[in-house]
Amino acid sequence: MQTFELEGHDFIELNKLLKIMQLVGSGGEAKQFIDEGLVQVNGQVEKQRRKKLRKGDKVLFEGGEVVIA
Repeated sequence: MQTFELEGHDFIELNKLLKIMQLVGSGGEAKQFIDEGLVQVNGQVEKQRRKKLRKGDKVLFEGGEVVIA
């Protein structure tokens, strides 16, 4: 499990999180994985590319987990 710190921001968008955490190689790749239903947020498939993730949210992708702190 990895943790992403919001550092004073209210949220981060899902596609940006995947890219920042280096779970994907590019923003385009992030969008593709999200569109294909391969990313879960809080246990549910999430297809909103720009879903706002807030403190406490959990992102599951390719067997890994990122918790927003």
